Amino acid sequence: MKKWKKITRLTALTLFALLFAAACGGGGGQNAGGDAPAAEGAKGTVEDPVKVGVVGDDARMWEVAKELAAKDDFHIEIVEFTDYNTPNDALAGGDLDLNAFQHQAFLDDYNEAKGTELTTIGVTYLDPLGLYSVKVLSPDEVPQGGTVAIPNDPTNAGRGIYVLEQAGLITLKEDAPLSPTVDDIAENPKELEIKELDAAQIARSLPDVDAAIINSGLAVDAGLDPLSDSIFIEEAGEAAQEYINVIVARPEDKDNEAYLKTVGYYNTDEVEIAIQEVYNGSKLAAWKLEK
Repeated sequence: MKKWKKITRLTALTLFALLFAAACGGGGGQNAGGDAPAAEGAKGTVEDPVKVGVVGDDARMWEVAKELAAKDDFHIEIVEFTDYNTPNDALAGGDLDLNAFQHQAFLDDYNEAKGTELTTIGVTYLDPLGLYSVKVLSPDEVPQGGTVAIPNDPTNAGRGIYVLEQAGLITLKEDAPLSPTVDDIAENPKELEIKELDAAQIARSLPDVDAAIINSGLAVDAGLDPLSDSIFIEEAGEAAQEYINVIVARPEDKDNEAYLKTVGYYNTDEVEIAIQEVYNGSKLAAWKLEK
């Protein structure tokens, strides 16, 4: 099986800086964001909380961060979305202060497509994709001419295609780009139909397809256990940096004290425990990864 191509868009230096800053600000439990409460009229007050946009089960980890912050009289408001298409629009439009639902590759593609410069200011976790099925127990059992669903956004579609290659179902061309499409498939011995669906709807499609690529968070939302219910889990390898989930702000707010403080409340031991409990060990706290 061909190895994943080396990631270039998120440099090692940038990731190191983010993880180092997170490690310095996190892991301390209460007062992780600082001892002093927010000044009157500043972000983080009851009247003007830091609004963080999230998708799916991520809200459960942010509830832990919110509770830690409240002990310091610092206030976070969690704004929940049901899809991956609107949280960046809401942030760019000023309806949110931060969002935390996407990996770096997704953010890069959004910025390029929309002409925005939304900026990573922190990290959350590494979230592998899984291949799931209610019809077969392994990739080898996916039938000839079967249908496989993958996410329809460009980044996760390409990532999903790589996972299909890792699972031995297809082979990509040697010059396939970082985010390949079906046109970059060199060999498809089972003549699979690869069907692109909205990521949030794929779990519901399982009875109608032979297998499907699903994000771990959305799998948990659908009552699936990423470790025991998947028939294959993504081998991150060199691609891990690109697919670490991030906390994002508008470019003018990248040094905002209240927003960096919010990152600190997430990057704590308490939130790491919540990640492990909610996702049954299938996700890794990014701020704890080796530098």
